Amino acid sequence: MAVKLKAAKRESLKKSANKAVRLSGRVPAVVYGKDKDSKNVAVDSIELLKTVRDEGRNAIISLDIENDSSVDVMLHEYQMDPIKDELIHVDFYVVNMAEEMDVAVAIRLEGEAQGSKDGGVLQQPLYEVQVRAKPGDIPEEIAVDVSSLGLGEGLTVGDLKATGNFEIIEDPETTVVTIVAPDTMEDIEQASDENAEPELVGAEKKDSKEA
Repeated sequence: MAVKLKAAKRESLKKSANKAVRLSGRVPAVVYGKDKDSKNVAVDSIELLKTVRDEGRNAIISLDIENDSSVDVMLHEYQMDPIKDELIHVDFYVVNMAEEMDVAVAIRLEGEAQGSKDGGVLQQPLYEVQVRAKPGDIPEEIAVDVSSLGLGEGLTVGDLKATGNFEIIEDPETTVVTIVAPDTMEDIEQASDENAEPELVGAEKKDSKEA
C-alpha cells in the first residue's frame, strides 16, 4: 500500500521562489515519468524525510498533487546542501504498478562472522544490488547471514536469496563480502574497530547543485 504525501503546485521556477519554498519548510520537486508531462511541485521536507526513514528508499508514494489527480511515484534522486545538510531538491518518478522496473536495493549483513572472531577483517565491497520487480514487490533491503564465514571465505551475489517476487539481476560472480586475514598492524586495529558498536548514521546523501 502506497504512503500518501501531499504536494503543492509550484508555478515559478526562479531561484527566489525556490528559496521561499525552502524557507516555508518545503522542498522544490519535479514529478516525471515515461510518457508523462513533468510537473513542478513542493512537498513538506520533514514529511518526506519521515516517509523515507519509515518506509525505505524504494517506498511507493501516493503523491496527492494540489488541484490534480494523485500519482504513484518513487523517490528517484535528491540533492542536499552540503553545508546546511538540508534537502534542496527532489526528483519523483511516476511508476506503473503493473510493470517491472530495475532498482538498487541495499544489502544488510546479519550476524558476526566466525572469521572476524578469529581475528580476520570483514570487507564488504558491495553495499547494494540491482533487482527487477514490480514497484509493489521491491524489497526494502536484502539481508545476508555472515555468521558462518571463516577466514578466507566470502559470499557472492549468487549466494543471495531472493525471498520474494523479485529477481536479482547483478552479476552472480560479484563479491558481496569476504573475510581476510590481517597481515599488518593496521588491519588488526581495523578489525578491532569494526567489532566496536557502530554509530548511527543517516540515509545516503547525494551532494550536487540543483539544475
